[in-house]
Amino acid sequence: MNFALRPPSSGRSGPGGGRGATMENLEKQLLCPVCLEVFSKPVVILPCQHNLCRKCASDIFQAADPLWRSRGSSSTGSSGARFRCPSCRHEVVLDRHGVYGLQRNLLVENILDMFRQQESSRPVNIKPEQQQQKLLCEEHEEEKINIYCLSCETPTCSMCKVFGKHKDCDVAPLSSVYARQKADLSDSIATLVASNDHVQAAITQMEEMCRTVEENGRRRREQLAGRLDGLAAILDERKRELVGLIATERDGKLGRVRGLVGRYSDRLEAAVALVESAIRSNEETRAPLFIQSANVILEKIAVAARSSHAERPELHEDVSHFVIDTDDLADMLRNIRFPPGDGDEDPDECGEDSDL
Repeated sequence: MNFALRPPSSGRSGPGGGRGATMENLEKQLLCPVCLEVFSKPVVILPCQHNLCRKCASDIFQAADPLWRSRGSSSTGSSGARFRCPSCRHEVVLDRHGVYGLQRNLLVENILDMFRQQESSRPVNIKPEQQQQKLLCEEHEEEKINIYCLSCETPTCSMCKVFGKHKDCDVAPLSSVYARQKADLSDSIATLVASNDHVQAAITQMEEMCRTVEENGRRRREQLAGRLDGLAAILDERKRELVGLIATERDGKLGRVRGLVGRYSDRLEAAVALVESAIRSNEETRAPLFIQSANVILEKIAVAARSSHAERPELHEDVSHFVIDTDDLADMLRNIRFPPGDGDEDPDECGEDSDL
């Protein structure tokens, strides 16, 4: 449905209490069933005892009988024009005077005067931003949008309810629907704000969890890296120690073998010299001199032959006995695994002395 804006009208506000509630109840009793606003004078009473603003009654009558002309015109409608009461649907038959022939309800008009006097005496304190612009119906000019069609779920005017496309629909005062939906929206906003607070609390908690996980991960990484560095330091120390032992024994064995080589070299030179001396002695033709030198040479040869077998290198003069079995250790290192967890366990719960 299309709407049009018109300048806002002044509202009224005042202190709450019993007097305010009484005036509100009185105002509800003084609402026209067509325009749903306080009756405007003059007020006419229908044969069924229901009241209408004269303007609203005229609008209904003209809508029911478009050929009718106002009183005093050159062409008056015939008597017997009729329309139905918007409150009880009772058929109202008018005479040739139309709605001007209906009796005025002076009692209601007097009550309206007293009501307006009471309302004018109430303090007015309306803020400019609290004033609302009135909407006009585009299908019925000068008719305010003052009711809400519950069936079509759209605001409309009283004439649309009486003669328009909403005449068979259920309607309610726009103010009551406005108040109800405003309350529903306020409740929804409160619910959404509470939900947002809950989400914000969850985000804060998860951010704190992120910081905790990051700190625990850093601390555990440093701990494990330190332990592995410690193992590497132990291995490096043991490597230096074992390599030193091998080098020491190697140097000892090399010194021993080289000493034997030196002694055997000296013996070989002495034996060569003894052979040369024996050859020269063997060439001696003079028997006394030969015998004298031969005895000495034979004694030296016998001594040299005995000492040539005194010390020889042993067959195991090597370092092959230095053996270390690292297969089990290598398998253990390769099979290092982290224990399964749910991701929320504090790494500190594993203990500082837990096995890798």
